[in-house]
Amino acid sequence: MLTAGALVAALAGRRDEFTTALSSAPLTILLVAALLQVVALLSRTEAWHLSIEAAGGTVARRILYRASSMQVVGSVLNGQLGVAARIAALRRSSPTVSPQVPTLIAAEFPILAVEASLAALTSFTLIGPLGLPWWLPVIVVAVIGTVSAGLRHLAAREGRKVWRGLAVLRSLSGGGRVVALVLAAVFAQIFRNWMLLHAVGVDASFFDAIAVLIAVVTLGQLPLGPGVGAAAAVLILGSEGPAAAAAAGVLMTVTGTVGGLCFATWAGGDHVWARVRLRRGQPNLDVARPAGEADGASQVTPSA
Repeated sequence: MLTAGALVAALAGRRDEFTTALSSAPLTILLVAALLQVVALLSRTEAWHLSIEAAGGTVARRILYRASSMQVVGSVLNGQLGVAARIAALRRSSPTVSPQVPTLIAAEFPILAVEASLAALTSFTLIGPLGLPWWLPVIVVAVIGTVSAGLRHLAAREGRKVWRGLAVLRSLSGGGRVVALVLAAVFAQIFRNWMLLHAVGVDASFFDAIAVLIAVVTLGQLPLGPGVGAAAAVLILGSEGPAAAAAAGVLMTVTGTVGGLCFATWAGGDHVWARVRLRRGQPNLDVARPAGEADGASQVTPSA
């Protein structure tokens, strides 16, 4: 409510500008933006799959992807709630072949560490829009670098289940694949922001699009609801025209939601299809081996 009230105050007397900017985005741009959101979701989900696999989970990829789609629902209110939703969905659908909850939580850290490192390295984009001192990004990079090094050190420990979630960091190839997938997800979102900003008439640079993404992710950790996109865009680019910036933020939220719903729709359809195949006596696509079981054995896991 506070976010909505602040946006209404910022747009007071600019209703026509906001409406014009909102309706100026071509449909093709909106469709491409939604597709880029799907690409980002798939890339991040595959990074999650690699992290869980390295932690000892043998969950079938289809089940894990369906569980990941539950994050779309939770993230509407809060990013952390989305993570909790997909972990709960995975444990519910595959309790015998997925790691324990502490390990699954730790499996998020390698992905979050890459995202935080990218945000720290590009935090200089916030200096101009927010009037931050030049040395603050240097401190942020140092802090994130120290935390990342600490995670790598903890990944070498094997005594506790929670550290198994960091196992993907033990190998250069595994860590490199996670970094590549997270990079693909992040750049898809940056390019989506840049497209939508230009579509509504905001003369934004690629660095501006990065700053907006950092603001969206940061504000998304707070229970601000669906107004996060508009609030972040106005915060970063409001000086260029709050109406157009807010319109771009709204379109970011809309296309992000549409992309997420496409992912969730696939997950629901795949769940139904798996059930139909079982009733027809066809091979189950959701087959995975419990951790530690011999290669020749297998177990049919329930559908998500």
